[in-house]
Amino acid sequence: MNTTTKPGPQRRLYAAMGVLLAVLLLGAGVFMWLSGGAGGGNGIAIGGPFTLEDGNGKPVTDRDFRGKYTLVYFGYTFCPDVCPTTLSAVADAMDKLGPDAAKVRPVFITVDPARDTPPVVKKYTAAFGPEITGLTGTPDQIARVAKEYRVYYAEHRTGPGPNDYSMDHSSVLYLMDPNGAFLAPVRADQTADEIAANLKKLMG
Repeated sequence: MNTTTKPGPQRRLYAAMGVLLAVLLLGAGVFMWLSGGAGGGNGIAIGGPFTLEDGNGKPVTDRDFRGKYTLVYFGYTFCPDVCPTTLSAVADAMDKLGPDAAKVRPVFITVDPARDTPPVVKKYTAAFGPEITGLTGTPDQIARVAKEYRVYYAEHRTGPGPNDYSMDHSSVLYLMDPNGAFLAPVRADQTADEIAANLKKLMG
C-alpha cells in the first residue's frame, strides 16, 4: 500500500520561509562582499553600460541617469514580500529626504523578464511612487546587467505550470554616483529612516 502523503500547508510554509531566509542571508553576504567585509568589494568593478526598456517600451541606457545619484534595486513583480517591502521603504525614504530627493533616481530592474513586460513593470513601480523607474529587457540583457552589478538570481520551480516559479535573488540597493560609478551598497532590509540617513551621509 502506498502511504506517501502530499506536503501539508505547514510544511509548504516552512519551505517558503526557508527560501526567504536563504535570499535574506544571500543578500547580507553580498552586502558584506560589496562593502569589502567579506574579502571582496575593494577593486571590484560594480555596474557598467546597459540598454534596457522602461515601462513604455522605450530604450533606456545607463547614460540616461547621469547627473543624479542612482539607487538601483534588482527584484521582480511577483515577489511576495522582500521586493515590495524594499520598494516601499525606498519610496518612503525619498519622502524623508526632502529637497535632497531631487538628487536621487531610484531604479528597479527586474530579474524576471519573461513575466515582467514593460506594462507590468510600469504598473508595479507606479504603485510605490512616480519617482521609481522600472526597467526590463530581454533575458540576455537582464543577464548582462545582473552580471555587471554582481547580482545573483535563479528560477525556483514551484509547480508544473509555465508560471509556477519564483525567483531567488540577492537583495541589495546599489548607490551609483552622478557619473555612473559605484559609490556604496545600501542595506535593503533597513527602514525608510535608515535608508534616508544613509543616502544623506553618502551623498555628502
